[in-house]
Amino acid sequence: MELNSKGLNVFLGGKQILKDLDMYISNKEFVGIIGPNGCGKSTLLRTFYRILKPKGGTILIDNKNIHELPLKETAKDIAVVSQHNDHDFDFSVLDMVLIGRTPHKRFLEKDNLEDYEIALDCLRKVEMQDFIDRKYNSLSGGEKQRIILARALAQKTRCLILDEPTNHLDIKYQLQFMSIAKSLNITIISAIHDLNIAALYCDKIYAMKDGKVVNYGTPREVITEKLIKELYDVDSKVSIEQETNRINIMYKPFYLKK
Repeated sequence: MELNSKGLNVFLGGKQILKDLDMYISNKEFVGIIGPNGCGKSTLLRTFYRILKPKGGTILIDNKNIHELPLKETAKDIAVVSQHNDHDFDFSVLDMVLIGRTPHKRFLEKDNLEDYEIALDCLRKVEMQDFIDRKYNSLSGGEKQRIILARALAQKTRCLILDEPTNHLDIKYQLQFMSIAKSLNITIISAIHDLNIAALYCDKIYAMKDGKVVNYGTPREVITEKLIKELYDVDSKVSIEQETNRINIMYKPFYLKK
């Protein structure tokens, strides 16, 4: 699924957050969005999945204006794992994952055997199959995040949007989470805080600052010492990791500057 934005302008509380933003995401690409806090990453993603409506510009899914499509149709195309999922839902883990099947249902239609098989398969993919009877609100933050990924997988969409999805995960599950997303062979759009994770998994990267795109390309093209300094005001050393042939970023601690 292709997703494009053209001249996107978004305001929050009277302040312009996104400024004439253009973005082109090709079918089945894994695209990372990087940038400092407050640059507009989450606002952009929330606009893509229709929580926010732009003041100007358009968003196109396969050349169709997203705001002219029914919400249910959009939910069949785009699944979301947001940044904060610490909800106090008194649902079982299995029921939480089954919610992902809702876009494929008629009003009040019950879950069938196929839905349960899909939900259980998605739980196995995130190694949470032993938690099916646990209450969602009894889980840790990292466990909840894996359940939300399973719910998104159950939607069987052509695009997955991730908003800094690995923030609450241990290292193993960060890598597992991103590897699962990478293996889906669908369009992935992810705001990513960890530049090394972005370099490992992304095909292309958009770098943002002050609501605008300031660079675009492959991880090697975008993630440079100069750009890291420009975006984050941090000194770094960028090298090529021989085993993965991917870039690796090391940061210089502030105390070493003294």
